[in-house]
Amino acid sequence: MLLGCIGDDFTGSSDLANTLSKQGMRVTQYSGVPTGPADAGVEAGVVALKSRSIPAKDAIAQSLAALDWLKAQGCTQFLFKYCSTFDSTPEGNIGPVAAALAQALDARKVVVCPVFPGAGRTLYQGHLFVQDRLLNESGMEHHPLNPMTDADIRRWLARQTDMKVGHVGFAAVRQGADAIAQALTRADAEGARLIVVDALSDADLMEIGAALDGAPLVTGGSGIAMGLPANFRRKGLLSGEGSTWQGVEGRCVVLSGSCSTATRGQVARHREAGLPLFEINADAAVAGTLDPQAIAAWALAQDARPLVFSSADSEEVRRAQNTHGRETVAAAIETLFAAIARALVAGGVGRLVVAGGETSGAVVEGLGLTSLEIGPEIAPGAPALRTVPAGGQPLALALKSGNFGGVDFFAEADAVLRGH
Repeated sequence: MLLGCIGDDFTGSSDLANTLSKQGMRVTQYSGVPTGPADAGVEAGVVALKSRSIPAKDAIAQSLAALDWLKAQGCTQFLFKYCSTFDSTPEGNIGPVAAALAQALDARKVVVCPVFPGAGRTLYQGHLFVQDRLLNESGMEHHPLNPMTDADIRRWLARQTDMKVGHVGFAAVRQGADAIAQALTRADAEGARLIVVDALSDADLMEIGAALDGAPLVTGGSGIAMGLPANFRRKGLLSGEGSTWQGVEGRCVVLSGSCSTATRGQVARHREAGLPLFEINADAAVAGTLDPQAIAAWALAQDARPLVFSSADSEEVRRAQNTHGRETVAAAIETLFAAIARALVAGGVGRLVVAGGETSGAVVEGLGLTSLEIGPEIAPGAPALRTVPAGGQPLALALKSGNFGGVDFFAEADAVLRGH
């Protein structure tokens, strides 16, 4: 294994694995820290954690455990992957985890670049944009778990860690890899250890990647990984073997726990198409009055592609959180989705489309999946995945971050997972 990656949620990890696979690396995504060695043919390993919204000390502990395992596999470069909208609070977890990894690796000039142009996330003069809006005007300011109220990533990061934060502006980035490397060296000389780097396009990310050849630690969204495989390729370290991914026939069910604007639009399109839906009420989930076996039986009885969702608007989410507590609501809904997924797979479902990072993590953990094969891209940031649960039949999955995908994503994902 050459490149060791640590993702702070499951959908973002599959997004990263997709990026590396498209750039020619043999990639396997692992659900949590593995207990045994990786297959000898894996060139990039992505350890998917569910650490984005847990206490910072726990996120650090999990990330360091993942780092230790990846180091044991022989990795020479490490990447900490977080969301391209820098989902975090003033307390963490991005800054604390990045700082802990930097200390463990004795790494300096650690790039911080959440940019993902394919999904409209760009960084200019240290400020993160979503399409043509500043991050804090994009809807992310209403996120129920990690509301982003400041688009200045330098300022937000500085609130999370004592490490000095530097910046490489677009004027240097547009001059290419050599200028970027020089700017990083200057920032390091000024005492900055975490360095925010501007980028507006995939071409910028490729140049940043070239400048990071040999860097022990890189952090960012999946886009920052675009230029890293080329460094290994130039050294003749990549096999060049392609993916053997195959689709799965059978029934498909959609599970959505995301409250993002994009996912609510996808739910609305499903409703407009007259397809079957089952809405999960947060109060009922907390009260324990919803039977996951009955919900799964309902889904299995549908002729068309059913959707089970809890994608309420932000005001409804806040009301439920104020009534029951944020952690209580999240835990109840995630536990319910995990149980529904287990019942669906036991009932013979061959394809699952899951929307929302926390929901995806709950489903993967609930099914006991340990590794996922990366398949073709469904939409930017959302690849098809395939696994075989212990003692079960092949299962194809799409794990979608809440804000990703167009309004027809559910239908598009179903077709790709089927191999069409």
